[in-house]
Amino acid sequence: MKIRLASTLQSDSIVDGEGIRTVVWTQGCPHDCPFCHNPQTHDFKGGFLEDIEEIKEELRELKGQDGITLSGGDPMAQPLQCLEIAKEAHKLGMNVWCYSGYRFEEIMENKNMKKLLEEVDVLVDGRFLIEEKSLDIYYRGSKNQRIIDVKKSLEEGKVVEIEKFKGTKIFKPMYNKEKDIFI
Repeated sequence: MKIRLASTLQSDSIVDGEGIRTVVWTQGCPHDCPFCHNPQTHDFKGGFLEDIEEIKEELRELKGQDGITLSGGDPMAQPLQCLEIAKEAHKLGMNVWCYSGYRFEEIMENKNMKKLLEEVDVLVDGRFLIEEKSLDIYYRGSKNQRIIDVKKSLEEGKVVEIEKFKGTKIFKPMYNKEKDIFI
């Protein structure tokens, strides 16, 4: 099975979900949100095809990663391919985050998207809305997007957001005198 990607795997990300993560950048997105920060990933004919087995092998070789993040594009546009990648990540002891412009409720109505959702730990859902844009929220671009505990949501039959990510970030940069930079 092949998947269309926008980029090679990106390891050591600290902005695409909690912990140190490897990002799988899928290619193709039906939402075309104005001011999206990844517009180059929208074209369904862009990017390149990669064999799922190659990606699984790359995941097996990773060191020091807490999990993977399915992003793009929209991973829900290639749910069965992303499902295979998510299953491999779980076998390797990694958690799975997924970013999608689809809302949780929309995903639940699509058989293949729901299969992928069942293998995701955390879903960041909803389209990016420029009027809701904020730099003071955790792991998402606009306030309308939710960070969802998928397992609890499936168990309870309703969306359960992760409480610690609901508020705004408290950011206090520290100055490193030796390097003359803020960290």
